[in-house]
Parts: sequence; C-alpha cells; structure tokens
Amino acid sequence: MQEFFRNVSRYPRYFITFTLGILFSVIQPLQPLLRRPTTAVALIGAVVAGFVFLSFTLQAMLGLNGA
Repeated sequence: MQEFFRNVSRYPRYFITFTLGILFSVIQPLQPLLRRPTTAVALIGAVVAGFVFLSFTLQAMLGLNGA
C-alpha cells in the first residue's frame, strides 16, 4: 500500500514537468519574434485575441451569456 501512495505522489511532479516542457517548447521558437517591437505587439495581440475568442466560444457553448 505504501508503494501505491508513493507512485500516486509522483503524478503531480510529472504533470508539472510535462506542462513546463510543453510551454518551453512552444515559447522557444517565438522568442526571436519578441525582440522586435513590431512583431512583439503583433504576437501579443494574436495571443490576446486567441484567448478572447476561446472565452467567447466557451461562453456560447456553455450558455453562460447574461441574456
């Protein structure tokens, strides 16, 4: 039973490591774009627009609009 809990306690560490690895591999190619102000503004705008689009889509799908 102790071995079971030892294995289960490893999952959060694995999840954090996995998530950070994906984040690092996504951000690494975009790093050169952040050095120039024009592309940095465009990249940040695209990320914000993506989050707004995702938010509106989920609100519509789940019926969370106030109307």
